[in-house]
Amino acid sequence: MVNAPPDAELVRRYLRGEVDVTRPRDAATVVLLRDGDRGLETYLLRRQAAMAFGAGMHVFPGGSVDVRDGDASIGWVGAAPSAWARTLHCDDRLAGALVCAAVRETFEESGVLLAADVDGTMVGDTAGDDWETDRLALIDGSTSLGEFLTRRSLVLRADLLRGWAHWITPEWSRRRYDTRFFVAAVPAGQRTRDVRGEADHVFWLPVAEALTRHRAGDLTAMAATTATLEELSRYRTVADALAAERSIRPIMRRALLVDGEVRLFHDTVSAAPPGAGSVQPPPAG
Repeated sequence: MVNAPPDAELVRRYLRGEVDVTRPRDAATVVLLRDGDRGLETYLLRRQAAMAFGAGMHVFPGGSVDVRDGDASIGWVGAAPSAWARTLHCDDRLAGALVCAAVRETFEESGVLLAADVDGTMVGDTAGDDWETDRLALIDGSTSLGEFLTRRSLVLRADLLRGWAHWITPEWSRRRYDTRFFVAAVPAGQRTRDVRGEADHVFWLPVAEALTRHRAGDLTAMAATTATLEELSRYRTVADALAAERSIRPIMRRALLVDGEVRLFHDTVSAAPPGAGSVQPPPAG
């Protein structure tokens, strides 16, 4: 059981049945990893204070699934969507869309592209102006991941991703996401770039230091991010983390009143919430 949330009154209203539960949107998050002098490092973004969801929080790259992420014609290297569906506990179409969303969001929010030429050559440096034009086109929706990859004769490298976790935003939240977490190493020859948009600060940090700073109150993060950092702190290297055996089950924060105080705990969800498991279009705005 964890401490009361900063929005305890909202949770109290939820427990009294006064809050309408929003259907969660499917989303993908990617924890980028690299080996550093001080151990395993991860890439973090601090969301701008004006953001409607997770304002000021430190997060990993990620975002909602776009309906076009479900394009079955996207070139693909690695386990088929049907295999990912067994790992992620969803249908084949959603599994494919989640993997595509993971690759797209990683490129949009870090500049790292998990893709290769059709001859198998991994994409190298993506710092050029032409890559930046493509990245911005993906962000504003003027092109899709499939169109982008096809035009550049690229195939998606699903084999560079590993499924890690599944978190669902609590039912009292105004914005909710049904998010699969992946981990991936930064490919050789690529590097993250400061591609601020929804974030006002991006940086690499040893996992252990991120946890220390969070516990000291210097690094704000949501429960799923903190839990992921805790889990990754068990591994010394990227190879160790990527080789970890994971049993992925949906986790959601729930709330109880204990002696009149709100207390939160993490619960494994036995059934998918309403609306989960289907690729949904992004809302306007």
